[in-house]
Amino acid sequence: MQKPLKLTALDVEDLAVISACLQDAIGRVADTAYEPRRRRFAILFNRFRWENEALPSLGGLFGPRLPERVRCAVHFDAVTAVRHRNINQANPEQLLDLLAIQAEEQRDGSVRVRLLFAGGPEILLEAECVDCYLEDLSQPWPASGRPEHWDAE
Repeated sequence: MQKPLKLTALDVEDLAVISACLQDAIGRVADTAYEPRRRRFAILFNRFRWENEALPSLGGLFGPRLPERVRCAVHFDAVTAVRHRNINQANPEQLLDLLAIQAEEQRDGSVRVRLLFAGGPEILLEAECVDCYLEDLSQPWPASGRPEHWDAE
């Protein structure tokens, strides 16, 4: 049994680590939820296990490692507002392919967190502070391939 990934982000630098782990994670509109009373935004992803790719030994007796994905939950606390762009709430099956999470601290000490998805969808969280948690929920399974990134040049 592989040890699940569990990460906490309490500042912008920590959030950059979570963003890197979630690059190319895939979710659906139906897998997002905002609970205003708890001030929590949550999303479920099938994330690509980049940390597995970074291991120095990508091979061994049985050949190179196979690419893997794992189900994970991510939630942001202290969220005061959630907005979205280019997301069709009427289509719960719309896929959201995460490119990055960006955070900007505001003058009043609050923070704006942007979840940027391939093709233009975005989710903007306004929060009192950075308070994010990522936890793997399943064992990894074989991925159909490795995500590829093309240079715009």
